[in-house]
Amino acid sequence: MSTVKSDERTPALPAYARRRWVLPAAVVEDLYPRSQRAPHGRPHRTARDWIVDFACFLSAVAIGLMAADALDQETDLSPAMASADQWIGALSCAAVWLRRRWPVQLAVAMLPVSLVSATAGGAVLVSLFTLAVHRPFRYVAWIGGVSVAVAPLYYWMRPEPGLAFPASVALAFLLALTVVGWGLLVRSKRQLLLSLRDRARHAETEAALRAEQAQRLAREAIAREMHDVLAHRLTLLSVHAGALEFRPDASREQVARAAGVIRESAHEALQDLREIIGVLRAAEPDDAGRPQPTLAALDGLVTESRGAGMRVGLVGHVTDPAAVPVSVGRTAYRIAQEALTNARKHAPGTGVTVTVGGGPGEGLVLSVRNAPPQGKVPSVPGSGQGLIGLAERASLVGGTLDHGPTPEGGFEVRARLPWGGTADPRPREGAG
Repeated sequence: MSTVKSDERTPALPAYARRRWVLPAAVVEDLYPRSQRAPHGRPHRTARDWIVDFACFLSAVAIGLMAADALDQETDLSPAMASADQWIGALSCAAVWLRRRWPVQLAVAMLPVSLVSATAGGAVLVSLFTLAVHRPFRYVAWIGGVSVAVAPLYYWMRPEPGLAFPASVALAFLLALTVVGWGLLVRSKRQLLLSLRDRARHAETEAALRAEQAQRLAREAIAREMHDVLAHRLTLLSVHAGALEFRPDASREQVARAAGVIRESAHEALQDLREIIGVLRAAEPDDAGRPQPTLAALDGLVTESRGAGMRVGLVGHVTDPAAVPVSVGRTAYRIAQEALTNARKHAPGTGVTVTVGGGPGEGLVLSVRNAPPQGKVPSVPGSGQGLIGLAERASLVGGTLDHGPTPEGGFEVRARLPWGGTADPRPREGAG
């Protein structure tokens, strides 16, 4: 990431823009920050600008010299008028160097000059070219139209030696039209270049936003995974540590068994955390780490919860458990894991029933329901982020998740997940 001293954010420039000398100053003004501009606010002329300016000046001088040689052929022109014509032409050629700063003013000033000086003809053409390049078409139409309109008046007052009046007017019109058309072509190419630059900048911005969004989604997915895994392990630790605290009269065997469960849960929590952090550092998807739990691991989850002192019952009505899609099975496992963790925290000592059912073409229905708590329920702080994350998990596989109190006073988490991409996630009769 590049750093600029100004307050403006400078996008990465294309390769051709690094060679500033080949670009006009008007384009450099948009590509480079103000810190690289001249003190008056405009960028310094590039090498290309100096070459073009010298070419325009020399062209104006060359045309003026050719016109000065033809002054001797005008028999009606006095020496004073010829001298004045040359002085006006010289000043007009010098004024060409002001064309970039004041293109409109220079073109307007050249209108009366074109009526009295033949040697200023080159400067007049350069002013029209500059106006067509640097200003919108309405300026070119008005000033160029006036310049073409006064050309017949000039040739009426000072006929061109050896050339008829209609031919002189037609030649002047053709030169003005050629110069203006050339200037408009240069302007259109410059606008095309700036348009391509804007598109490139817009594409870079969109790419950066997409990368940032992908990174944020990856972090959210990892955060949900850490919450689902660690909340379950740490709840087991809390339950067994609380049992040791409130059962000082427990036997040595009970203390040793609880300490073993605490040690094993802590070890598994650290292992899960290490693997998730490894996935984060490697910037790989979740499936690239350790094998993810599926629906077949639900029995082990229930057994682990029973070992922590919970009264959990598992009722399964899945037609073909091996055919459950991996993503659907993993989502069902995580939903059951989070629901059991919440039941252990908010309704300790109550019975919990885990019901899973479904089949191909019907969808998978998972229900985790706990009985009404007996006695006073402990106040356990919770943000509700776990249930929000489970709802997002269910929606990612095309399912839905509902949760709320039951009529008996308990609490139920119910998920309906599709069995593949075309499954109907509606529950079967009697499921749950």
